[in-house]
Amino acid sequence: MAITTGLAPESRPCVVVIGGGFGGVAAARALARAPVEVTLVDRRNHQLFQPLLYQVATGSLDSCDIAEPLRSLFRRQHNIDVILGDVDEIDPQARRIHVRGGNGAGEEPRTLVYDYLILATGGGQSYFGHDEYEQYAPGLKSLEDALEIRRRVLLAFELADRETNPEAKRELTTFVIVGAGPTGVELAGALADLAHRTPQSEFHHLDLQRARILLVEGGPHVLPAYPPHLSASAERQLRALGVEVRTGAIVSHVDERSVTIGEERIPARTVLWAAGVAASPLARQLGIPLDRHGRVEVSADLRAPGSSSVFVIGDLASLESRGVPVPGVAPAAMQEGRHAAKNIERLVAGRGTLPFRYWNKGTISTIGRRRAVADMGWVQLSGFMAWIAYLGVHLFYLVGIRRRLVVCIDWIWSYFSRTRSARVLTDTAEGERARAHHHQLPAVTGTSSR
Repeated sequence: MAITTGLAPESRPCVVVIGGGFGGVAAARALARAPVEVTLVDRRNHQLFQPLLYQVATGSLDSCDIAEPLRSLFRRQHNIDVILGDVDEIDPQARRIHVRGGNGAGEEPRTLVYDYLILATGGGQSYFGHDEYEQYAPGLKSLEDALEIRRRVLLAFELADRETNPEAKRELTTFVIVGAGPTGVELAGALADLAHRTPQSEFHHLDLQRARILLVEGGPHVLPAYPPHLSASAERQLRALGVEVRTGAIVSHVDERSVTIGEERIPARTVLWAAGVAASPLARQLGIPLDRHGRVEVSADLRAPGSSSVFVIGDLASLESRGVPVPGVAPAAMQEGRHAAKNIERLVAGRGTLPFRYWNKGTISTIGRRRAVADMGWVQLSGFMAWIAYLGVHLFYLVGIRRRLVVCIDWIWSYFSRTRSARVLTDTAEGERARAHHHQLPAVTGTSSR
């Protein structure tokens, strides 16, 4: 039985925001003083600081350091209701969305009626038509992904330490990252730091200096969106860390024990995917043409084509600003979210909408300890100074004083001690249950991630 919810009084329009990422949260916050009622729907109960996910995946930070509960973010905003749930259907003609309880929540499905809709569901990992690779090569888009990658990496070290067969040991300590955009480069640098800077005394039968980290890029350069000289600098810094960089290399197959590049099969137990982004399938619910990446080609004011009430932002939106495509990065999503909110306020007040103008604040990618590249437009940095800028920018954008302080302390400790604070090996619930069944023992639950 579906429950129809009218969350707003008739005198106050209802704005539904789907997605609690950077764009959705920015939009909901920007509507705090508007004469509207806001409903924020997300399948997870937290906003994730995605730029630092790779540090969770490689043991530098704990998962709770980069995630903030949505209800905590909006505890002082009185015109918002937060709903944990999955959106099954969008009906633009009737201005309704259908939501079912998320994360196993056992509530009745409900129908939300909206006056304005902001679609900010972001994107997932793209395997370019080879979705069968996903089980062998996880992407890095969520906390669950980061914890699974960390589990695989740490387990590979543990198994390699007790492995006596040299070939099997090499297979366990070979790590392949597919895709040399910011996520791939940051993962490769962090993995190299983890492998090569972990004290040798921790492993008595394993030489971590021999761990092989291979970064594979189909294009001619790493960090292809950066200026050529910064891209070249990033590659040099990666090689200085011991990362093997292969450009112009196309992955043709991935399985449980290897990755194939062209015709070359490379034995590797751990393959990580950072090669592409797929738009959320919810865009198809709008019943409008999409671009080849599944994104909505929005109008200048961020509305879906032919719609007066649906705004699309973030990774799901395809648009240009000043003749240049707006990149799918967090600052762009936040600017779009605030602009969509401003246009909704104008519509409620009976005024016309304004075109979106993207302000490019620059991009920064870290490459392990003391290494980074930064393109800030007016200044371009490489090496240690870029790394300092990276730390400062990311601390500034983290939500909450406590998280900034905790992350700063973790970074300082890691820098001087050369150790990682979050290297506890955890297992999936499925793995725990399988082992419990095999040994006829009760399953272990409630394991801390730190």
